[in-house]
Amino acid sequence: MPLTDLLTPEAVIPALKCNSKKQALQELAAHAATLIPDLTEREIYDTLVQRERLGSTGIGDGIAIPHGKPEKLDRVVGLFARAERPFDFDALDGQPVDLMFLLLAPENAGADHLKALARVARVLREPAMLERIRATRDPDALYALLTETNGAAQPARAALA
Repeated sequence: MPLTDLLTPEAVIPALKCNSKKQALQELAAHAATLIPDLTEREIYDTLVQRERLGSTGIGDGIAIPHGKPEKLDRVVGLFARAERPFDFDALDGQPVDLMFLLLAPENAGADHLKALARVARVLREPAMLERIRATRDPDALYALLTETNGAAQPARAALA
């Protein structure tokens, strides 16, 4: 599943202002609600908090992939944010988080949800990609980096130049 199926340019936040996990989830939910007219900020936030109660979605290396399956959603939706400053997210490795990729999926989207999670994790686990993402402040360049296919960096290099 290519990230272009999950992410739009409007769903990239280059400098999220947050100081805590709770605040980050609130900000992500608020932004996601502007992209998904059928869901409220509260519905999205509650879905994320419910999932976090099962265990942190902070996967390590400064990355978190908060996700959930709210009611009334008909497609998988993604949102990427880079925090202005790293903050504690209760990540598995104990390190602060600065990169977050929010994923929301329909309640019945078992395989699609798992494919999306796997794709996001694969993209964000590449050290060279993380370095480029962290060095980029422009939302269009971040979108190009995140959505390039198979690690081909031509669009991203042009955006970073």
